[in-house]
Amino acid sequence: MSCELLAPAGSPESMRAAVANGADAIYFGSGLFNARRGAKNFTQDDLSDAVRFCRLRGVKTYVTFNILMSDRELVDGAREVEKFTKAGVDALIVQDLGAARMIREVSPSMPIHASTQLSVHSLDGVRAAASLGIERVILARELPKSDIEYICKNSPIGIEIFLHGALCMCYSGQCYMSGIIGQRSGNRGLCAQPCRLDYNGEYPLSLKDLSLAAHLTELQEIGVSSLKIEGRMKRPEYVAIVTGVYSAALREGRNPTSAEVGMMKKVFSRSGFTDGYYTENKGKNMFGVRSPDSADLDKLMAKARESYRTEPDLIPLDMELTAVADSRMRLKFTDDKGNTYTAGTNAPKRGNTRFTTEEELRVSLSKLGGTPFAVREQKIELGEGLMIPKSVINSLRRSCVEGISRIRTETPKREIREYNPGPRQPENRGSPVIYVELSSLSQLSEQLLKLKPGMLYIPLEEAYSSQDRIKDILSRGISLSYVLPRIIARRDEGQVIKMLNALSMLYCDTVLCGNIGHIMLAHKAEYRVRGDFGLNAYNSQSLKVLRSFGCESATLSFELSKAQIRDISKGMETELIAYGRLPLMIFENCVVSIASGGCGRDCERQFTLTDRTGAKFPVVRAFGCRNELLNSKKLYLADTPDIYRNIGISAIRLKFTTENASECVSVVEAYSGRGGVTPNDLTRGLYKRGVQ
Repeated sequence: MSCELLAPAGSPESMRAAVANGADAIYFGSGLFNARRGAKNFTQDDLSDAVRFCRLRGVKTYVTFNILMSDRELVDGAREVEKFTKAGVDALIVQDLGAARMIREVSPSMPIHASTQLSVHSLDGVRAAASLGIERVILARELPKSDIEYICKNSPIGIEIFLHGALCMCYSGQCYMSGIIGQRSGNRGLCAQPCRLDYNGEYPLSLKDLSLAAHLTELQEIGVSSLKIEGRMKRPEYVAIVTGVYSAALREGRNPTSAEVGMMKKVFSRSGFTDGYYTENKGKNMFGVRSPDSADLDKLMAKARESYRTEPDLIPLDMELTAVADSRMRLKFTDDKGNTYTAGTNAPKRGNTRFTTEEELRVSLSKLGGTPFAVREQKIELGEGLMIPKSVINSLRRSCVEGISRIRTETPKREIREYNPGPRQPENRGSPVIYVELSSLSQLSEQLLKLKPGMLYIPLEEAYSSQDRIKDILSRGISLSYVLPRIIARRDEGQVIKMLNALSMLYCDTVLCGNIGHIMLAHKAEYRVRGDFGLNAYNSQSLKVLRSFGCESATLSFELSKAQIRDISKGMETELIAYGRLPLMIFENCVVSIASGGCGRDCERQFTLTDRTGAKFPVVRAFGCRNELLNSKKLYLADTPDIYRNIGISAIRLKFTTENASECVSVVEAYSGRGGVTPNDLTRGLYKRGVQ
C-alpha cells in the first residue's frame, strides 16, 4: 500500500526543500500554539502562501497546534483555528484534549491528528482518540514493530509513526523536566533539552537519532498510513537530504542504501542512528551525543540547496490542442488528479506562404519553465494550411496553467462557528481535603491510617501483592484507589488485567489513570476512573472531555499557575499535587540497568543522576522494567496554603516516593496543621511562577 511521507517545515525555505525533494505532506507551526516555538515558523502571510504553494503541488499541509493551552489561550486559539480553516490547511496536529474539543466546535469538519505528545501507545488509546473525532494518531516512538502492526491492523483510524530524527528519552507528553527545573515546558513548545546534558559525568539521557531506514518497506506492509521525519528546528538542507533519500526509496519500493544512510549521518546524527525501540534491542547501544560535522559536509549542503532553489517538475500534465479551420481553437489541460481546464480563442487563420507545424506547437506548449508542471502527453489536432502565431499558443498555455492552478489551489469549504466556552460550573469553595499517594505499602503506618486521608492511592502492583493489607485498609472505612502504571504496553496488558480482576473481589472498584487508553482499559474491567496528572488537564474543555470519558475526578497539571487554575471551570472533582518529588520523566530504557552493566534488580536500590550543579535526581523503578526520574527537590506547600486554597479545587494530593513511613506521617501532619517537619531542600513548584 502507498504510505505518506511527512516532512518538517520549520521555515518557508524548509517547506520548499521538503516539497522539492518529494514530500507528500509537510507539517509546520504558525502562531504561538505549537511545540517548536523556537523554530522560525510561519507568519499569517506565510501561512496562506504556504498552503497555496503546497496545494498547487499536490502536497498536504498539517499545522502543529500541539501544546497545552490555558482557558484564556483557548479563546485566542479559536481565532487561530478560524485562520487555519480559511487558509485551507489539511489538518491540525493536537496534544491538548481541550483544544481538540474547541477545534471540533469552531471548525466541525477540520481534520484533527493526535500528536505523539498525547502519549498514545495502545490500541485502546487509538480508539479513545477516534471517539473524539480524531482521524489520525501519531504513536509513541517507543513502540516495537509487533505493537505497531497490531494497532495498524485493528485501528479504526490512520496511524502515523516517526521514521527519522531526534528521540526524546521520555515518552512524549510525559516529560516535565524542562518546565520544572527551568520554566521552559516541553508541553508548551519551549523544551530546553536537559536530557542532552551530562549526568554523573556521562550522557545517560541522550539517545541517538532514530532511523527506520532498514524497515521502510516493512512499515508500508504492516499498514502505517504516514511516516514522519522529525526536524522543524533543523536546516533546510537537512530537510532536503533526508526527505530526498526516503522519497526516492518509497518511489522505488526499496529500503535506503547504505550510501544513502551514510549521507543522512553526515548531515546530522548523534553517534549514528538507532532502531532499538522498533527492533526491541534496547540498551546502551541506543545512546549517543551530537556527532561532529564531516569534512565534506559543505559540498553535500551545497548540492542540497540546489535541489530546492529551482522549481522541479512535479506535476505531470496531459495537453490536448484542437486547431482546425472554421472552429474555435481549444487547449485542454488534464493534471495527475484528473482536474481539467480548457481555454479557447478565435478560429485559426489560413496561411499564405508559411504554415504552422505540429512540432512548433509541441515546442511552444512545452514551455512550462518557472511552474511546477511538466508535459506528460500531448495530443494535437492540426488542420492543414493554418498559420497560428506563437503569441496565441503562449496565451492559451498561460491561461490553462492559471486555470488548472486555480482548481488545484481551491480551498475546501468548511463551516466556521463561534467558540463558546460555556457557563462556569459549580466548584468546591471550601478547603480541599487531603489525599495521599504511596509508592510502597511500606510507607503506610498505623499513624498514617489514623490521620484518615480522604483518599489513599496505592500502586496496582503493590495492592495485588498485599491483598490482605488492602482488605484491612478498606475495613477501616478509608477510600482507596489503585494507581495504574503510567505506561501499559501491549506486553503488559495481560498482567494488568489479571491484577485488576483479582483485586475487583476486594470491593474497591476505582483506579487512577494517566492515559486516555488506560481509561478504556479500566472501563472494560468494570472499574470507575479517576484522572491522573499524565492526562495533562490544563483547561476547562479538557475536563469536559475527561468527564465524557467517564472520569469522576481529574488531577490538574502541575505546570499550571494559580491564576490559570482559578480560571478553570471545574464542573467535576479536581485535585492538585501539593507535595512530593514531582515526576520529571518516564523511560522505556532502564537507566539503572545500563549504568550497572546489566539487570541485577538494581532498580530496587536508590539510584541518582547528578547534574553539573550537584543536584541529585532520584531514578526509581516503574512498572514493566521502566524507570521514572524524580525531581531533586520536594514540592512543599504546607506553610503556604494560600497557593491551593480558594481556587476551586476539591483535594490536594501528597505524593510520596522516596520518603519512609515516619516522613509520610510528618508531611500529612504538616498539611493538616498539626506541626510536622519542613524539608531542607524544597521547591514551591510552578503554581506561583507558571511556565513559558
